[in-house]
Amino acid sequence: MKKEVNSVRKRTQRLFFIGLLFLFPFTMFAQGPPVYTDTPTLFGLEGRGFMTFAKFVVKENVNVYAQPFALPVDIGADFQVGAIAPYMVISPKNMQSVSGFGDISVFAKYVFQQKDGPGRTIRTLVKFMETFPTGSITKTPSIGSGVNQTYLGLVSGYVNLNYGLYGELGYTFVSGNEPDNLLYGASIGIPLLPQEYPPYQVNIYLGFNGSHEFEREKNVLYISPGIQYIAGKKVLFETGVQLPVREDVPAGNKTKYIFTFGTRMLLF
Repeated sequence: MKKEVNSVRKRTQRLFFIGLLFLFPFTMFAQGPPVYTDTPTLFGLEGRGFMTFAKFVVKENVNVYAQPFALPVDIGADFQVGAIAPYMVISPKNMQSVSGFGDISVFAKYVFQQKDGPGRTIRTLVKFMETFPTGSITKTPSIGSGVNQTYLGLVSGYVNLNYGLYGELGYTFVSGNEPDNLLYGASIGIPLLPQEYPPYQVNIYLGFNGSHEFEREKNVLYISPGIQYIAGKKVLFETGVQLPVREDVPAGNKTKYIFTFGTRMLLF
């Protein structure tokens, strides 16, 4: 009986938050993509891109280095597909480090709402991502999750010449007996230099990113400042730090900070 109640509860939560996705406001987006929140602006012109960044997660009991490699490809003006393969090094205190490629993901994005005006744009896309349990779980600590994860979300934004507002809301369906997750984030970006072409721009961002894990009722929330340098039409560099505001995790596993540095390049 208890299992049936939990099953009904889980289905109800899924339907409720899927509904929230399609009620998420369309009026949330600076000139470059935010450091920690996704962007509803695709490359355009059937562009091909490459993105990678070094991510250092410093916890009380373990340090994690992750280097994801992402390859997004535009198919037309409104549709993008891609794949992400993360290389990871996990170094627990007083234990041997473990390294290797983690779970591989494929994704698709479709822009279904776009309204452009003089010096401004409002855009919203739906995002789908499937993560496969390709990372090893035979060692301790494990590199992979051991479960399939299906993400469905909305990314929306408003950008003008003076600032950009960005937002993302998504739901992750997790296989097996693992709980689903609600993911959310928002960011404001402000350009520090006058607009020019080709673009040479410095943008600063301030936002937050969080998640809620159902059934276990765990919440994680980070404040996420960052800075970005756009070095022409095809490449940008960015860095930032995430600082925990709330983490419902066991004692000793708290995050001290997360530091990232990376680049994005447009390839044709």
